Amino acid sequence: MPLQLFTHPFASYCQKVLIALYENGTPFTPRILEQSDPSTFAEFEALWPLKKFPLLLDGGRAIAEATIIIEYLDLYYPGSVRMIPAGGKEALEARFMDRFFDNYIHTPMQTIVFDALREPAARDAGGVADAHTMLDIAYGWLENRIADREWAAGGFGLADCAAAPALFYADWVHEIGEGFPNVHAYRSRLNARPSFARVIDEARPYRHYFPLGAPDRD
Repeated sequence: MPLQLFTHPFASYCQKVLIALYENGTPFTPRILEQSDPSTFAEFEALWPLKKFPLLLDGGRAIAEATIIIEYLDLYYPGSVRMIPAGGKEALEARFMDRFFDNYIHTPMQTIVFDALREPAARDAGGVADAHTMLDIAYGWLENRIADREWAAGGFGLADCAAAPALFYADWVHEIGEGFPNVHAYRSRLNARPSFARVIDEARPYRHYFPLGAPDRD
């Protein structure tokens, strides 16, 4: 039975997994989570009551969390592009950079987006301000880290799957300024990577979902 992925083309953590699947041409069946298809939502919720997607279904085994899904694919469905390097030190670096992008770029980006979806009376101006500050700090750290690297941790892999959607949307909510040329160049390389370019194109029809307005530059 082919792999199934409960996903949505515009969801950033789903995009993280889609990049890994597309990199290796791994066969899978997308199960698109749309309000117009309540039966798919019901099946998804039965498998994962926390209702956080993506979710990979491999026969009777359900695998949650984007990073774990990518590691699972690397273990059980490896391709020519390995997501985790074989060496211990290199593997730790890849995992560390994955956590950096998820925790310090992806999370504050989502804080800003989710706040914009709230009713005005429920918005958290202080939390949003802290998220903008965190993005500036993260861009500054990454600017030096990525200065002599093409990809985040050696060859293209897990960390870059995390970085691509995180930086793509983060630049929409807190633009990567002129003071971060290495970060901007890295984002451009990610956007041009065929696997992520495909993800970007598949998500275009859903840009009206973005509560802050999607810019025209991407």
